[in-house]
Order: sequence, then C-alpha cells, then structure tokens
Amino acid sequence: MRAPQEGGWLRGQVALITGGGSGLGLALVERFLVEGCRVGVLERCADKVAALEARFGADVVAVQGDVRLFADNARAVAATLARFGKLDTFVGNAAIWDHGAGLMDLPPEQLDQGFDELFPVNVKGYLLGAKAAAAALVESEGSMIFTLSNAAFYPGGGGPLYTASKHAAVGLVRQLAYELAPKVRVNGVAPCGMASDLRGPAALGQEGKRIMDSRSPEAIAGILPLQFFPDAADFTGPYVMLASTANNRVLSGVMINADAGLGIRGIRHVAGGLHL
Repeated sequence: MRAPQEGGWLRGQVALITGGGSGLGLALVERFLVEGCRVGVLERCADKVAALEARFGADVVAVQGDVRLFADNARAVAATLARFGKLDTFVGNAAIWDHGAGLMDLPPEQLDQGFDELFPVNVKGYLLGAKAAAAALVESEGSMIFTLSNAAFYPGGGGPLYTASKHAAVGLVRQLAYELAPKVRVNGVAPCGMASDLRGPAALGQEGKRIMDSRSPEAIAGILPLQFFPDAADFTGPYVMLASTANNRVLSGVMINADAGLGIRGIRHVAGGLHL
C-alpha cells in the first residue's frame, strides 16, 4: 500500500466500511488510508479482522460482527468513535451473491430460504448500518455510500434474489438521501464484475463458492464495452470523491454507474468494438 498523501482527498476524515476484510471492501480500506482517512471496519470473519489489525495498526479499528444485527453495527460505530473521535462517512458494502441462480432453477424451499438469507445481508444490513451511523453523521454533516451493482440497473448480473436486493438498495439510497438532507449526503456506487471473495447464500449451497468460481476474467471482460477485467481497486475512486467533503458538496441521491460501459449497450448484445 502506498503511504498516505499529504494532500489526500480524505485528509482528517474518518470512515466506517462494512465487509472491509477482502475484495472491494479491503480495496476501499487501502484507498481511504492512502487518501488520509482513518477507518473503522465491521467484518464477519475473525481471521480477516485479525489480518486488518496486524496490517494497518492504529489507523484501522476492526470489529468482528454481523451486519444483520443492529447491535453489531452499533458496536462498530462506537469503536470507531472511541478510537478516532468522529465519523464522516459510512460505507455499506458487505453483501452476498446468488451466482445467477434463476427462478426456474430453484426449488420453492430454496427460493424461500435464499431470500431470507440474502436480503438481510444485502438490504437490512445497509439499513441497520445506516441507522447505527446516522446520529454521528448528522453531527459531522457527513455522508453515506452504498455499494450497488450493475444488477441494480440491468438483468443478468445475478439471479432474481441478488438483482432484487440491489434494486432495493437503490430505493434505500434515494429514501435516505431524502430523509437525511440537509445534513447527510447519501449516494451509491454500482461496480461491475471483479475478482473478490463475494460468496453465496448457504441456503443455496453457495457459502463456499466465490464469484470467480462461476465466471472467468475473460468472460467478464468480454461483456464489458471497455473490454478489460477490472481490479477491485479500479472502483475506489468514485467512493473517494463521494466521501470527500472538499470535492462533493452537491451530490446526494446519486448512483454512480461504474460499469465499464455496460449502460451503453447492456449485457447480452456485445458488438465487436472499435479496432484501431
């Protein structure tokens, strides 16, 4: 990791990131630190919590807990405030994916149980995190940022469970931006496919299955108009801009569609592209 920058966009700020132990969450921890931020993390895996503490030392406070429980979200907020004295940004990022399991592929009982496992992480986890962080963010006049997905806008980025959960998160961004104005800015960032530790629901037998176990880098690059396979770090810039008090005073209720161009032609129909 690069050293913190003297003129970093987040110099002097404090953020709390859920699911910060791997994948996009870890990339956000790394980038926010480089930009001069100090970071709290709520992470379910004890080994990842220990790795965060060992790697980043006093600049990160990591709390083991489950985003589905308000008490764990509140503990993470309290630990961040106790260590750093304030909170400027809450990043709701922890999620699980359904590996594209389709409606016709799932027996009714798996569909039922999968919903009850996936929505509490992907939707309720965001809502409870927002509730736990809201008072501190009102005080700091800070921001919330929620990780969405290309599945928040287009079909084919997951099955109906995941796609519906990300559409729900869009509604949450808009509603919270409405409710928390003028004190707190609330926005979303919607990445496309990347290599991460994103797992699936145990109810679907996917708890040990990572996103890249079912999709190859070449396959992801092939459906993206920009024709490359993004790294998690490639998506961190929009979060930095949205969190920055100096660089974002006017954006709230906005979803940045960081989809490598999917919006210009969708997922299914891919042209040959420009050949120079």
